Amino acid sequence: MVEIEIDPWGVADVKDYTRLFTDFGISPFKQLLDGIEKPHLYMRRGIIVGHRGYEEVLRAMNERSKFAVMSGFMPSGRIHLGGKMVMDEIIWHQRMGGDAFACIADMESHSVRGTSWKKCKEIGLNEYILSLVALGFDVEKGHIYFQSENKKLSDLAFELGKEVNFSEISAIYGFPGDVNISHMISVVMQNADILQPQLLEYGGPKPAVIPVGVDQDPHIRLTRDIASRMRMFRVEKRLDKDQKPYISIREKKAGRKALDEIASRIGGTKKMYAMHIDVFGIEASEIDRNMREIEEIVRAVEMEYGGYGFFFPAATYHRFMQGLTGGKMSSSVPESYITLTEPPEETARKVKQAKTGGRATAEEQRKIGGSPAQCTVYELMMSHLIEEDAYVKEFFEDCKNGKRKCKTCKSEAAELMFSFINNHQEERERAKEVLKEHEVYKHFLDV
Repeated sequence: MVEIEIDPWGVADVKDYTRLFTDFGISPFKQLLDGIEKPHLYMRRGIIVGHRGYEEVLRAMNERSKFAVMSGFMPSGRIHLGGKMVMDEIIWHQRMGGDAFACIADMESHSVRGTSWKKCKEIGLNEYILSLVALGFDVEKGHIYFQSENKKLSDLAFELGKEVNFSEISAIYGFPGDVNISHMISVVMQNADILQPQLLEYGGPKPAVIPVGVDQDPHIRLTRDIASRMRMFRVEKRLDKDQKPYISIREKKAGRKALDEIASRIGGTKKMYAMHIDVFGIEASEIDRNMREIEEIVRAVEMEYGGYGFFFPAATYHRFMQGLTGGKMSSSVPESYITLTEPPEETARKVKQAKTGGRATAEEQRKIGGSPAQCTVYELMMSHLIEEDAYVKEFFEDCKNGKRKCKTCKSEAAELMFSFINNHQEERERAKEVLKEHEVYKHFLDV
């Protein structure tokens, strides 16, 4: 069996997404779908395949309590449809009530790709920020920033850096001995990006989701580990010798006085030890609710004693888009992808030349049907160009049953793509005016 490799700076090629659930501990997203009010089309259509810890975000969303969404974009090239998918997910979560953060990862681009600072700013604004706002990001409610200009982020990264060492980062990312230190620093900056929405300046600890492609999972796993290490207490569900549940609160680095303070705020039957408290008499059906209540008490005390009280960040993982020419997208093959800033007629031309799942002849297509799952044109329609689920299903079935011809599909998709890109570029011009109206974003326009 071939091992699946996930590299945030390489080009992942994942064909069997079900193996991610066992190989990396990623949970299937479809199990949560019934609990989501007005799910995004990426959720409904199985484009978002997995998650880590999204239950907490979903609970907050449904209870109308605070939560956050954040993701980042490395400004090393033009914004393509893969980046648009992340933007769409940020915007959807913002509209569902999330405090939204969008990071332009210029420190990562400068250290990993060697992009000049000036180029980072130009690409960050002209490719990413304008498209993000054009797609619907609310700048009045959200936060857009460059890593290099965010002092709070740098301070947080410095604190997080005390919890992770060179050997660990090298093992996680497979860094060779000659990797530059700036590259390693950029990793900790990304950990800080992910945890920043939980700082007091932004309302304090809250569930937060990071929408990413599965290649970014190493960042998520490391940040969840660091968030755990930054906590002053650990709250766990346990079973006694009679298999009855109880809750244990273990002090990690806050001291006895803080532990006593927690004990004074928790009711019920409890037993104090030198470095932990056990809470008993909880019915199995009530254990999760009690866990949440105790976690809130513990988090409040932790923050009173100078801690962060971080929730473990959640993540959603979407499928990778196929390259238009077949196989993977490649920055060295412009025909394999579509950007949001190239001429609309050029995107339509690329769609018309894209690889399909059609058969060798029209007769063969009619007899045995096409293969929409292998078709880049169908993928474009499903992911970006068709809103109505019923039409997507009809499109799929007609292709599979041989009722559709590839030429017809390409013409339709090319027309829709032309219209989408053309409209998006008009919205990008309006986005410039939106940014001018907000003092905090005016300097973006000066790059």
